[in-house]
Amino acid sequence: MSPTSPSVSLPSPKERRRLREALSLSEEQVAEAMGVTRATVRSWETGRSAPRGRKREAYAKLLGVYEEPAAPRTEKPARPAPAATRPRQAAKGTARPPKAPSVASVASSAPGVSGASSGVSERPAVKAAAAPAAPARGDDDPTTGAGEATAPAEGVEGAEGAEGVEGAEGVEPAEVEESPADAARPGLTPEEAFDALYAYAAPGLVHQTYLLTGRRRLSRESVEHAFHHAWQHWPEVAVDRDPVGWVRAAAYEYALSPWHRFRRRHRHPDSPPTEANRRALLDALLELPPPYRRTVLLYDGLGLDLPETAAETEASTPAAGNRLLHARAAIARRVPELADPEALHRRLSALVAEAPTATLAPARSVRSGSERRTRLFTRSVIGVTAGLIGITAFTAATAPTRYIPVNVPGQVVDGVPVRGGPQKLRPEDKELRDRLRSAPHPGPERLVPRPE
Repeated sequence: MSPTSPSVSLPSPKERRRLREALSLSEEQVAEAMGVTRATVRSWETGRSAPRGRKREAYAKLLGVYEEPAAPRTEKPARPAPAATRPRQAAKGTARPPKAPSVASVASSAPGVSGASSGVSERPAVKAAAAPAAPARGDDDPTTGAGEATAPAEGVEGAEGAEGVEGAEGVEPAEVEESPADAARPGLTPEEAFDALYAYAAPGLVHQTYLLTGRRRLSRESVEHAFHHAWQHWPEVAVDRDPVGWVRAAAYEYALSPWHRFRRRHRHPDSPPTEANRRALLDALLELPPPYRRTVLLYDGLGLDLPETAAETEASTPAAGNRLLHARAAIARRVPELADPEALHRRLSALVAEAPTATLAPARSVRSGSERRTRLFTRSVIGVTAGLIGITAFTAATAPTRYIPVNVPGQVVDGVPVRGGPQKLRPEDKELRDRLRSAPHPGPERLVPRPE
């Protein structure tokens, strides 16, 4: 294998971020070691791009996931196995990595999925640490490490929270395998895959954005905008490891945009629910700043771990941990019975898992609306460009090719009118002219040169 071979395997973007934080490296340090900018490292960790060539191999070595290529060797043809030989089964209890949700798996499970399952997962219970947890510090404290900020006594998981994780009620995680129905399912067209993703994720996302904003109309608008954006970038969404997370991030970003406060219909939240517990929790959520509100909903409501929550909110893991602590403290002050993190997790999970009641537009109309907006935007850009070209051409054709100086208008000096001007003489001007002609001004005679 050549040193610039692109076959060097890299982990997923979220795993790259987790490995960097496990090595206690900042984005600036990785960028300096790789010879790139910090924005490039961030794009590698968010999945927008990936290193190539020698940088790909160096990046894999830096993260500690580089595997030396094995030298090619000639193998002898294997002898056929006897009929009585059976393949040995995997050891019982062997945990396999969970299969990432893809568009095909979403499409296969879309018809029988309720709105509560759109991106909601059970958060694994974390074993209690033997050592006492350090108190959380602020984001700006330079002495705060990832372990101090992300391992509080309230049960916040750290960047290495994957170790010691058990399933709910102490049950071992089940092996996730591809079902025969999924393997035999024929390839879907982009329209069918988009419709399946919309039917699977849209109802739950509307309910989640309502919990973020308290506005039902804005939540429906945000989800439709996110799916419009997803259809415009469907080649990217179709190959994403978590298409529901891709759409969820777009919907949350649109719903929490500060520009909605200038819109009259989205200026004030809707009337709160009549149930006292729901109203108190929703009011406590809406009083939080948008980043804190989003962090606590992703972690305690949807069950994402702390690195995934930090990656989706575009924050560092210590900052996400501190946001979570402050959000929990604010909710506990407003609703004292939710001071226990597990109680807050159960209440938020139950609130997120409720069956949504919003009426959504059909998937076909969402796709057609996205295409119509794209055509309208393209035509507008073409029209504006053509107009600018026409104005530029007209200006170039009618503009003078040489400079014509402007004659300064004359001024009246001591009552003497301007001569040679286009204006007509007034009666007093004519009187002055006649007087000057009849009685010249007395004075010394003029010197007339005489030729000699």
